[in-house]
Amino acid sequence: MNSARDTIGHGTHTSSTAAGNYVEGASYFGYADGVARGMAPRARVAMYKVIWDEGRCASDVLAGMDQAVADGVDIISISMGFDGVPLYEDPVAIASFGAMEKEILVSSSAGNNGPRGIPLHNGIAWVMTVAAGNFDRTYVASLTVGNDKEKEQHIIVGRSIFPLNAWVKNETLIYNKTLSKCDSLELLSQAPRAIIVCEDTGFLNDQMRAISGVTNLAGAIFVSKDPSRVDLESMSCPGVLISTMELATVIDYIKSSDNPIGAIKFRQTVTRKDIAPSVAGYTSRGPSPNCPAILKPDVMAPGSLVLASWIPNGSTALVGKNMLLTSEGFNLISGTSMACPHASGVAAMLRGVHPEWSHAAIRSAMMTTAAQLDSSMMPIKDFGLNYTAASPLAMGAGHMMPNKAMDPGLVYDATPQEYVSLLCSMNFTRNQIMTITRSNEYDCANSSSLDLNYPSFVAFYDKNVTTGAMLTHKFRRVVTNVGAATASYEVKVAPPVGVKVAVWPQRLVFGKKNEQRDYFVEITYGSDGEGMVSYGSIVWVEESGKHTVRSPIVVAPTSSAGSVWMHV
Repeated sequence: MNSARDTIGHGTHTSSTAAGNYVEGASYFGYADGVARGMAPRARVAMYKVIWDEGRCASDVLAGMDQAVADGVDIISISMGFDGVPLYEDPVAIASFGAMEKEILVSSSAGNNGPRGIPLHNGIAWVMTVAAGNFDRTYVASLTVGNDKEKEQHIIVGRSIFPLNAWVKNETLIYNKTLSKCDSLELLSQAPRAIIVCEDTGFLNDQMRAISGVTNLAGAIFVSKDPSRVDLESMSCPGVLISTMELATVIDYIKSSDNPIGAIKFRQTVTRKDIAPSVAGYTSRGPSPNCPAILKPDVMAPGSLVLASWIPNGSTALVGKNMLLTSEGFNLISGTSMACPHASGVAAMLRGVHPEWSHAAIRSAMMTTAAQLDSSMMPIKDFGLNYTAASPLAMGAGHMMPNKAMDPGLVYDATPQEYVSLLCSMNFTRNQIMTITRSNEYDCANSSSLDLNYPSFVAFYDKNVTTGAMLTHKFRRVVTNVGAATASYEVKVAPPVGVKVAVWPQRLVFGKKNEQRDYFVEITYGSDGEGMVSYGSIVWVEESGKHTVRSPIVVAPTSSAGSVWMHV
């Protein structure tokens, strides 16, 4: 379609997430029913189509972003990226440099290759890179074991996203070891009409495809040790996912009953029950392959099963082998593509509240006020790494907190020349740097990978050096007071394990708004020979307690070739 109209759905979904207006009665086949809106519903959207059904060209991406800059947009949200290309061949890096010069913030997605896939894309110093998180809205079905005529009746709430308005009612329950792997069409076709219990094989999608391929089964009960940790994005058969503990209740009932009966009721939504947020397993991890000296991603935003608008002629669900359904203009999908526009919309609101802020100030406000604790007041967990505490390489500074970002207290600003000085430290040729800057106005008189005024710190060590050898990095940062006219801050340091962090001065005093103060950070550490990543933070706390301005620290190994070896 030779127009800006979306033919796939991705652009519609991301745009409405960023700035869609209010829509009542939005849902995905009855799931997540309510009023939908984007993060900045009063903003205006200009969409630029840079990907076509025939494929993607870097020149289209560059031209589209350049046109957005020329048109005078305030924020660019781009939920895509290029992997395995240097900055001087990356159209997002080149176009976003021009946007940054005009103080346009570019918000981008980190990629969906986590937790141990290829590194993130869009790890560009002058771009905001957004990781994806899970949040506390769950789509469920009620499994009833037994009927109201029996003495005992158990109701189990399991996970499901089966789209039909269905109720599998009063069907026979079967648990048969010959069939329970639920992966053979030949065997399943011999089963009687019933709700079948499937074992936890670790291949849920294969089981759903097999069940969907037969017509004699009324429904299925799938099992996982921890259903909350399963990325359940579709359900093509009338099924429900329960835990292994709940499975024991079902099997005990089947064995004790002469005529075991079950029912499954779909289209239910539960909110604020699960602990949230957590880092999504699919979100790509840092550090940036192109610029490892700058911590990426920057922040985390909701990305899993996000409800947003969809193209009217695009199917959103599959039932059985070939029944395609459309959910009346809305879809639930997951990815860092969905996280990016959440952050873009927040950036748009911040630009509206603080039109005088630069792109760097907006990004800084979102980073330094981000949350590191979940709803249980414990460190945010990493869904992709066995629910261990999440590293800044997975979630950046943390989960964005829009209200706090409006009043951050202090911000870290940055100039185009500072980004060029970073480029100058990266062994690029003059022509390669000019490919990015598209200008000869900048110089390399002060090249540095440590002094870009960024709200985070990365320090490398060579894991091959002699264990115990002490290494030191020294950083300089400048903060601008955007809070009260007079303010005083004291520093609190949570050093990474085995690392010494010194900050001076330890107190910053401001006499007026927009006044700047600089400080220095010295990170001293020794190679442990193991190549471990450790992390901590520097927090500036206002004496009144109103503001806390946090910057993450990551200490990571690098080989003599300069490529980062990640082990989280």
